[in-house]
Amino acid sequence: MTAHVQAHRSAGFTLIELMIVVAVIGILVAIAVPTYQDSVRKSRRGQAQADLAEAAQAMERYYTVNGKYSGKTLKEIAGFDQSPRSSGTAYYSLSLQADTRSFTVTATPASGSDQSQDKCGAMSVDATGKKTAKSTDSCWK
Repeated sequence: MTAHVQAHRSAGFTLIELMIVVAVIGILVAIAVPTYQDSVRKSRRGQAQADLAEAAQAMERYYTVNGKYSGKTLKEIAGFDQSPRSSGTAYYSLSLQADTRSFTVTATPASGSDQSQDKCGAMSVDATGKKTAKSTDSCWK
């Protein structure tokens, strides 16, 4: 009878074993999801930085032709005012502050998007190439 009882016990999982597996999966998910979300935010931030660089280049081309940075909107000069440009969902809105001799292009996380949780916040590039963000040491690397 002892052999029959042992065979019966090894045929399935106990409730405690099942709860341990569920707890381990919960811990792994609790670690993986925030890491994944940070990775997605970093990728979107990289796209916004590329779009800022392209907008700054467009401003320099505009200055070469017109002798000033002011006079038109960023959308008229660069052809876009959101990042990413090709997507319907904007994670950053781009804005321009310009006068005759200088400009600053700023990418601000779109409100209501997950990107508003990004540690870098709004990022900007000016006419001298200076890059700023909430935490510059890690945002522009």
